[in-house]
Amino acid sequence: MSLTAFDSQITGLMFTDSKTSELFSDDAVIKAMVQVESALAAAEGACGVIPKEAAAAIEKTCARARIAPYRLAEGTAKDGVPVPALVKELRSQVDKDHARFVHWGATSQDIADTGLVLRLKAVLDLHESALTRLARTLGDLAQAHRNTPVAARTRTQQATPTSFGLKCAVWLSAILRHLDRLPGLRERLLTLSFGGAAGNLAALGDKATDVEAELAARLGLSISPAPWHVMRDSLDDYANWLTLVTGTLGKMAQDVMLMAQNEVAELKPGSGGGSSTMPNKVNPVGAEVLVALARQNAGLIATMHQAALHEHERSGSNWAIEWLTLPQMVLATGAALKEANTLASELVVRTENMRANIEASNGLLLAEAAMFALADHMPRPEAQEKVTKACRVVNETGQHLFDVLKDSYDLPIDWNGLKDPACHMGASDQMIDRVLESFQKLAEKA
Repeated sequence: MSLTAFDSQITGLMFTDSKTSELFSDDAVIKAMVQVESALAAAEGACGVIPKEAAAAIEKTCARARIAPYRLAEGTAKDGVPVPALVKELRSQVDKDHARFVHWGATSQDIADTGLVLRLKAVLDLHESALTRLARTLGDLAQAHRNTPVAARTRTQQATPTSFGLKCAVWLSAILRHLDRLPGLRERLLTLSFGGAAGNLAALGDKATDVEAELAARLGLSISPAPWHVMRDSLDDYANWLTLVTGTLGKMAQDVMLMAQNEVAELKPGSGGGSSTMPNKVNPVGAEVLVALARQNAGLIATMHQAALHEHERSGSNWAIEWLTLPQMVLATGAALKEANTLASELVVRTENMRANIEASNGLLLAEAAMFALADHMPRPEAQEKVTKACRVVNETGQHLFDVLKDSYDLPIDWNGLKDPACHMGASDQMIDRVLESFQKLAEKA
């Protein structure tokens, strides 16, 4: 029986990405913690804290250790953390003379937190790659459709013409900011957790910082100036980033869904899902999932911030809240990136319908342009009043707005030329260029 939609055999494929999920499996959690224990023994052996023979024996045992998750279940339920049971298992596999040196001077949180960071390091690589693929696809769409007019919509209503390429560039601009945040995020997040019993590594005496430096180097992590057992801002920073990413993907998906409605039909989101009773239905399932995952993370981020309130030098309850919350956020983001890449790569752009929807307004989408054209010949308030009056005529008669204005006012304005919506896309070209240049610069830095 599955307890969440993420690990359900029924819904799991819809809400997860296999590569991200693998890094949060029980086996991956154990493997990462064993990696930390192995590196700890090696670092302590190199620094003369434990005998080199003991360090070698522990490393050898860790390399071949295969600890089944169920072996840690009872101990975790009793101790509130899996590390004591893990250490017991490792000690049972190391020869008797060296077993006592397993986990020397460390505390459970050192092993669990550092193991988490090692897994998040791999997750960040996965998600950065997925974001970059999505950015490339959106960049191609922005370039290909820079001259494709589409109705912009504000407060759900048609506003003025814009460029569909610019719409894609707007989506892309947020993706680029998320990529730009990653180096700083990595610097803050990928940090060794190593403080010992109460955060001061007292058990390691005058070799404490030497072991810390050696351990960090072996694991490819940086060193925190002070222990972060109870200061979880880096994890919250990461959770914020996850929420921003899924929020952007959800916004993009929501736009696609609205533009794919039958009455609008400006986009077709690739393949879709069917109905159990209506053969005509092609539901935008991928886009729906993206919106759901965005809202899921938006709710969970509040819980992550609640979990930041650790008391004194160790908190069991707030630490456990992280275990309940952060994996869901990471899995949701992995799934969202998978769905977003599929959605963007399969997106069908119906340019003829975009143009038809603009034309169907009989020029009402060009009311702003009409007002500014008149404002060259009269005060703007007067121009606005005349266009407002003409809009009422359009609604009553079905005439084109510019034909109404042409017949009403004898002014030297090329109303027929102004009917082309492509004339009213403003600085879309320059804005698209700026976003694409930003992507190019980011790619060059990487």
